Amino acid sequence: MSVSTSHGMRIYKNKMAIDLEARPQNNHYASLVRNLKVAVVSNFTLESGCQLSQVPVAYSTWGALNEDASNVLVVCHALTGSSDIQDWWPSLLGPKKALDPTRFFIICFNLLGSPYGSASPLTLDPLTGDPYGPTFPETTLRDDVKIQKLVLDALGVRQVAAVVGGSMGGQLTLEWPLCTPPGYVKTIIPISTSAYQSAWGISWNESLIRCIQADAQFHGGNYGPVPERQPIQGLGAARMIGMLTYRSCTSFEARFGRRRVDSKISTNQATVSRQSLPSPPASDAGDDLSEAVELKKSTGHTAARPLYTVQSYLHYQADKFLKRFDANCYIHLLRKMDAHDITRDRTDMALLPTQAHPDFSSLAHILGSCTTPALIVSIDSDILFPPEQQDLLATYLPDAQLVKLQSSDGHDGFLLELAATDQMIRSFLQQHNPAAFAAAPSDSTEGAASADVGLDSIFGEVDSHFQ
Repeated sequence: MSVSTSHGMRIYKNKMAIDLEARPQNNHYASLVRNLKVAVVSNFTLESGCQLSQVPVAYSTWGALNEDASNVLVVCHALTGSSDIQDWWPSLLGPKKALDPTRFFIICFNLLGSPYGSASPLTLDPLTGDPYGPTFPETTLRDDVKIQKLVLDALGVRQVAAVVGGSMGGQLTLEWPLCTPPGYVKTIIPISTSAYQSAWGISWNESLIRCIQADAQFHGGNYGPVPERQPIQGLGAARMIGMLTYRSCTSFEARFGRRRVDSKISTNQATVSRQSLPSPPASDAGDDLSEAVELKKSTGHTAARPLYTVQSYLHYQADKFLKRFDANCYIHLLRKMDAHDITRDRTDMALLPTQAHPDFSSLAHILGSCTTPALIVSIDSDILFPPEQQDLLATYLPDAQLVKLQSSDGHDGFLLELAATDQMIRSFLQQHNPAAFAAAPSDSTEGAASADVGLDSIFGEVDSHFQ
């Protein structure tokens, strides 16, 4: 039971309050997100037992609730994404698209631990007045579902029509029907994801974390929480490695091959500078030479080894990432991803895994209990979340459709094959929400109509410089 008060405050029986009209804390990274909204939960207990107070939960919305507050689409961002769907899924958001704000109330939350406004290492600790930094407590995807549902409750939401998400967002999508009352989530669309984080995924994440921690400027996580104070070399290297797991050999060969920018410019000249984080190139890969020259000016490095365009691409991605992400937040989210396992603490001791992989009887038991209709999307060239992981989901979920997305772009295919992704999501939503599509569309688009797929993406992969 809850009681609404003035100023967007909702008070619950357990003395917890949610302020729906809070202002974002002063945070460089949160300022990158357009139309950001923040709810503050007065007190929240994490799965670990740690208690947080004055917990910000940042989110973005499009559209409006219908009369029975059941036309809600919850979209879950990937590892380094944000709540600004218009940035990283622009072709999917708008009238007559998969995420149609004239028919649905669309909401995307920033995960706990994200640098984009929710509670994270960047957040000020109410007890000290300083950012949490490396002392920010561990959070889980189940914590995210729990606190996001509190905000949905405060907004008056009665049912969620669908939860949609890819990669880490897909892991969160799988937790939604398992962490909420039966029937609250009507359908789910997990994309390029898994029921548990594999040893392969954990290994890549550990490599990324060690890159960051090896940087002398990391200082155990005690650095200034602004771009110029980050452990730039380690965080940039981690992003480069991560990009390799998100794409495929075929994709890189087709886009770059062995093309060189200029034989007189070397990869050493593209080393990220702590003094100057260069701006991205002005147009496309043909401008890599000018980018490398500017980097040479800022670093002073000279060498004879040639700079290949694929190396320039990786340095560009690192530079772009350094301007928009925090190292402690990155480590926090990677560890949260590693902890993902839908069977954790949900099975009897007799069902716990005894082999190198989770016991499939436990997996079958947990997934079999989830009767929520699901659209499972798999990408044939994905090396990070290979198709057999989605096959497993489709095998054990009682009401699941499996769709194979053909793409040479690897894991990032769902962020790049926009037309195909839009069509499959829209068809599934029409199948399971006929009333929403039969009703006359509302006039509420809340900015989605201005989405422009030609713009570069801050948080995603829509990037004209290297298409």
